[in-house]
Amino acid sequence: MDLQAEKRSIEAIYQERLERFGAARRLYERRTGRIANARVAVFLIALAFVIVGLADRNAFQPLMLTLAAAGAVGFVGLLVLFGRNERELRRLEALEEENREALARHRRDWQAAPVPETPEFAEQATFARDLDLFGHASLFQLTCTAHTPMGRRLLARWLLEPAGPAAIAGRQRAIADLAPLLDWRQDLAAAGRFLAQKPPDPASFVAWAEAPSWLDQRPWLVWVARLSAAATAALIALQAAEVLSLPLWLGPLTLNIVLSGIYTASIHQTFAAVSNRSGSVRAYAGLFAALSRLECRDETLKSLQAESLNAEDRLRKLDTLVGCSDLRFSQLIYLAVQWITLWDVHVLGLLESWRRQSGDRVRSWLEALAQIEALASLASLAHDQPEWVFAEVDTRLQVIAAGQLGHPLIGEAVRVANDVTLGPPGTFLLVTGSNMSGKSTLLRSIGLNIVLALAGAPVCARSLRLPPVTLKTSMRVQDSLASGLSFYMAELQRLKEVVDAARPAERPLLYLLDEILLGTNSAERQVAVRRVLSFLLGRGALGAISTHDLALADLPELAAAARTVHFREHFAAGAAGPVMTFDYRMRPGVAPTTNALKLLELVGLGDPEDNRPDDRTNV
Repeated sequence: MDLQAEKRSIEAIYQERLERFGAARRLYERRTGRIANARVAVFLIALAFVIVGLADRNAFQPLMLTLAAAGAVGFVGLLVLFGRNERELRRLEALEEENREALARHRRDWQAAPVPETPEFAEQATFARDLDLFGHASLFQLTCTAHTPMGRRLLARWLLEPAGPAAIAGRQRAIADLAPLLDWRQDLAAAGRFLAQKPPDPASFVAWAEAPSWLDQRPWLVWVARLSAAATAALIALQAAEVLSLPLWLGPLTLNIVLSGIYTASIHQTFAAVSNRSGSVRAYAGLFAALSRLECRDETLKSLQAESLNAEDRLRKLDTLVGCSDLRFSQLIYLAVQWITLWDVHVLGLLESWRRQSGDRVRSWLEALAQIEALASLASLAHDQPEWVFAEVDTRLQVIAAGQLGHPLIGEAVRVANDVTLGPPGTFLLVTGSNMSGKSTLLRSIGLNIVLALAGAPVCARSLRLPPVTLKTSMRVQDSLASGLSFYMAELQRLKEVVDAARPAERPLLYLLDEILLGTNSAERQVAVRRVLSFLLGRGALGAISTHDLALADLPELAAAARTVHFREHFAAGAAGPVMTFDYRMRPGVAPTTNALKLLELVGLGDPEDNRPDDRTNV
């Protein structure tokens, strides 16, 4: 099957699934509506039987009440059936949305694809802004199918923090194993959609799970709660039976009210750490249920599955207990139950019993789930881009060699790929060309694919071999009025980050510099660029630099180390004047033309006498 056929087949798969789940959703919507109507009808009929049976004390009264009881049973049955259909309806809605979003990501339809929330730490990485790792139309938007906060954080860390060769190889094997499992991956993602739109960070839950017992420091409170609840209930019953004439139950009731006033706030803080109002505990149980159904061959995946063994059952039990703690949100009922029984203490005792049995495993459960979500995200990329390959990462390599490297965020229909080689140490790639010809896109293509490779993900290339590297960039430099930072000083600070990273380190540096030091004049820029590149070359760094300043290619200190390539534009006569096009093909040598004056002409600011297409001066 050729690449275009593969691309169409991926789109066809998602389109077929989108239509199938949409049809099933509509079926369940109608079915759920019918059940809801039947539930109302049965309730009204049962109520009518009760009214008739109580109002008419004739021979038909037992029959009426029997029919009313049967109606009540039927009503309960319909409630259960309605709940099952409602859950299935929500699951189908989630699966339909998963396929709609997958189709948008595959088409690079950034408006239709969701933008995952970016972890705060990810916004601090300068190369993340340069390469569009996060935010709208970003690598994170393309890859992330995780729905838990820790799954998204882990995937973001993988994109920002390069792994070692062994870890990369392990992730590649796991991703390759998960890639064909489309049904399972979408079941996992659909289960994640049962979390709130912005699910609470489970850090407070983990902290509670690992904290010491609150009641162990107050063991007497448990016994007081048990005895007081029993005494209050017994004394109320005895007075109701007229065995006692005095309201002796007021004594234990008063004690319960006092204890509630003293300890309720502290106990409710514990409840808040695991509160189920957003359905989080139940949703996490559903995620672990999906994980338990994974059938895989990879040992990493098997170990993650084993790490979360019994997590689903334990979380479902916790969900029941947390539901009991949520009684506090029904104030009128809660106050009566709490003052009579010290309800909170009993629920807290059950929660702490759960914690003693399972609390020390919660962190490892969530870490395993985060890894599964991150791997499943990258496996979705591997499934959707069958022509992409896994990179070969080897510490013995001295060069980065890519065959038909493309920009992963550009749609396949318009993406242009090029063969790229960076290195060996002591050399650099000098990318020249006119405005809009593709220089910056090439640098971002290199950077994004390096990020994918070092995360263990497939790369947008036919082949990619590289050593483990530390990536640094200087592309989208901004001045800052708030901090009094000029554009030139902002550029220097970014270059200092690059230079500092080239000092002795475990990994060689890979630098990508786009039109650096534009904040100064041409003569001083050439001196500064020469110094920066000489330092980087002396440290054995690998890298590429793009420039409009064609004179850089002639500097004696750089010419011997530079492998110069260029992109070019093409002009053709059009009905409204000259038309400029680009083929985005990288060619050897210095760019033979510039286009700044041509662009002025295209926007109506040109002077025919200034049209010098072969002028090699700085533009």
